[in-house]
Amino acid sequence: MNARGALESRMKALTAARLKGMLRGIEKESLRTRPDGKLATTPHPAALGSPLTHPHITTDFSESQLELITGARTSVDAMLEELTHLHQVVYRAIAANPADEILWCASMPCGLPPDDEIPLGRYGSSNVGRAKTVYRMGLGYRYGRRMQTISGIHYNWSLPGLSNEEYFALLRNFRRTGWLLFYLFGASPAACETFVAGNRQHGLQRLRAGTMYLPHATSLRMGRLGYQSDAQSSLAVSYNSLAEYAASLHDALVKPYPPYEKIGIRDEKGEYKQLAASLLQIENEFYSKIRPKRRIHPNERPLHALRSRGVEYVEVRLMDLDPFSVIGISAPVCRFLDVFLLHCLLADSPPDTPAEIAAMARNNERVATRGREPGLRVERGDREVEMKEWGAELLAECVPLAERLDAVLGGGAYRDAVGAAVAALEDPDRVPSARVLHAMQRNHDGVYVRFVLAESLLHRGSLLNLPLPPNVEEEFAQMARASAAKQRQLEAQDRVDFETYRQKYLDPASLNP
Repeated sequence: MNARGALESRMKALTAARLKGMLRGIEKESLRTRPDGKLATTPHPAALGSPLTHPHITTDFSESQLELITGARTSVDAMLEELTHLHQVVYRAIAANPADEILWCASMPCGLPPDDEIPLGRYGSSNVGRAKTVYRMGLGYRYGRRMQTISGIHYNWSLPGLSNEEYFALLRNFRRTGWLLFYLFGASPAACETFVAGNRQHGLQRLRAGTMYLPHATSLRMGRLGYQSDAQSSLAVSYNSLAEYAASLHDALVKPYPPYEKIGIRDEKGEYKQLAASLLQIENEFYSKIRPKRRIHPNERPLHALRSRGVEYVEVRLMDLDPFSVIGISAPVCRFLDVFLLHCLLADSPPDTPAEIAAMARNNERVATRGREPGLRVERGDREVEMKEWGAELLAECVPLAERLDAVLGGGAYRDAVGAAVAALEDPDRVPSARVLHAMQRNHDGVYVRFVLAESLLHRGSLLNLPLPPNVEEEFAQMARASAAKQRQLEAQDRVDFETYRQKYLDPASLNP
């Protein structure tokens, strides 16, 4: 049986009930910016509640970087409706601000101030809140604050009844073929010059004054200038099993790393500079295109949760914000991700090797920076093939999976989503990265900040004019009040000093099952 036949057979073995139980959710980051396209350095809006304890509205690295979190939904439409409501709530809060702030609709950041003026996220005086800020301080020392202002979308996905072994098979295949998503959905071929200020090795070309780019790039966010780390590249984390994955991260979390030891934990005044001097301060610092995840209990380490209770879902981390979408992602893209993840689950998934892991990294970099280059080739096993040839094979195998989902869920939306991907593979001008460059040059004199600012203003107008059901508005107002009260409660409950808390949280024993 050929690969496509085997996939069809495995897909048919999935019951309709399991497919209907598929869950997906979104975490979406966005910078708050001023009307002139520069970073807003104002505090997180009080009307949105506490970013430490709010279940749906928080901040990422910076006080200026909102993170909107949907629940896990069985319907793409319900998930995107919730994400739309979150945007509406945020805009109603920041529209009342005299600064007239805007949500930046692209992944690569707006005009940035000097690195030390990018505000870190603040979470109050509780030990857990202080730890979050100190962790961000450490990221700044290790990688620079500019890199951390890049924004994206995380797509969380699960299917009922999957074992750890099945999830890790999915993860291995996603790492092998995730470059296809860079090509299809990457939307960051350009950046504001302030992003690379002082970096003489950035490798970008100047498009216009203030704008840097690469002519065939798909996702600078996922390339060498984005969420990459030379230190972490030494990890070569294996996804062959939960045990191997956990062992790789365990060492990175507990062993001192000399360059970070030089930074130190505290400065001469006793102020904290980072949480730990290990290669990874905490698990979230591991930069990966996809991660196995498990919801955690209060003060529980994520690695402990995985080792104790297994994989609950996967977190896809490579999606750029779509600047042409009011909420950063569209329903067809979500449906394609559902199909693609099913393909990764059902396709043969041999164990990975150090050599293959290195080849995956090279493929990712190649497609992120040169994905629309005619005739681009990628590594596949012991040979190189045209990216489009391999991509066409993958998409052909996705077609029966989409048809099966449509048969179970009704309609033809999944088939249409794969069809749109096939058309985009054949015509690079259709993909978001090409559309961004075309729109920049056609309407904004090739200036990145002008283009994103104009699109962001259009999105703001659409969201403010869209009716928000009164019950939704009141529900979020109650959540904001409850989150503020919960933060105060946490601050009142602390019984130990921060250093005692830090050492206990980072105790290597806390990682064990």
